[in-house]
Order: sequence, then structure tokens, then C-alpha cells
Amino acid sequence: MVMADAGCDVVMWGRRSALVEQIDRDHVNGDYLPSVTLPDAVRATTDPERAMHGADVVVLAVPSQTLRDNLTAWRPVLPEGADVVSLLKGVELGTTRRMSEVVQEVGGVPASRVVVVSGPNLAGEIAQRQPAASVVACVDHDTAERVAHACATSYFRPYTGTDVVGTEARRRGEERHRPGGRHGRRAGPR
Repeated sequence: MVMADAGCDVVMWGRRSALVEQIDRDHVNGDYLPSVTLPDAVRATTDPERAMHGADVVVLAVPSQTLRDNLTAWRPVLPEGADVVSLLKGVELGTTRRMSEVVQEVGGVPASRVVVVSGPNLAGEIAQRQPAASVVACVDHDTAERVAHACATSYFRPYTGTDVVGTEARRRGEERHRPGGRHGRRAGPR
């Protein structure tokens, strides 16, 4: 949604055809964000090749522990030269690899095109277009700037950096300290 609001054409991949049809027909994701109307520039498909065809930016927003299997299936259709953005949190169980490392290893994507996005925000708040900021990090500053430009809106402000490891480590910390997060700790003053 953010990238569509920033002026990009967006094709989402989904595994469930009924939900994909609902997104295309009604511009609503009734299972996850039923009160949010998606922009007309958002389309959906169950076909990964169709979703990624001609994409300059591929955004990965799947459960972390499914990334390896998904990328194994998607590698043949990942557009050569596309920037690959990870919105995933955590590390891969069994290997303890960061998500950016899994993207490089399994997707065959060079570090100069792997981007991580992290911020102290929640998907529901962003979907409601509440003000939010995030760090867009890549070892290649120009790539980070390119992706930041593709997602900058009046309500979503990206800040760029080159510290991919620090950005991913911060993301893990946010999850632990968010109310209702893994440890149930409350962030901020009590």
C-alpha cells in the first residue's frame, strides 16, 4: 500500500486464491486489514512469476521461517537487477542467519541489492496511514536511496543508512520490547 501511495504499481503475491480475488475485486484484504481500502494501483496474484514480472523492487513480507522455502521456489522468477527488500524480523531457526543473509544465499541476490526496512511502527498503523518513519538500509547507499524514494509518502518517511546488520538487530529488539511482543515487555516509561 505504501509503495502504491508513493506512485508505484504494485502486484502482490498471495497463496490463497480467494483472498487474492478479494484484493483484486474489492481492494480489501478482509482477512488481515478489513477496514483498509487498498489503492487501485494494488493488484494481486497467486502466480509468483506474474507478481515479479518486470519489477524494479521486490518486497518480501512472508513469515521469516518460510523465507528459505519461498525463495527457493521464487529464485527462477526473481527479476535480474531488481532490488529485494526484506520486511522480515528475526533469524532463521537452525542456521541463525539474518533474513538479509538468507536473501543473498538462497535468492542469489548480491548484498548491493538487498535492502532491509525497520522502524518502530506497526503494520495496522501504517495501513491506516498514520505518520510513521523507518530506516531503509543497504550496503549500497544508492540502492537504499532508490528504495526510500519508492516508498516515501506524506505519512511514511524513510531514512536511509548502510548499516544492514544494525538495522536488522534493531528490528529484533523492537519485537522483544513491543507491548505484546515475545517477552511481553512494555516499552517506554511506566
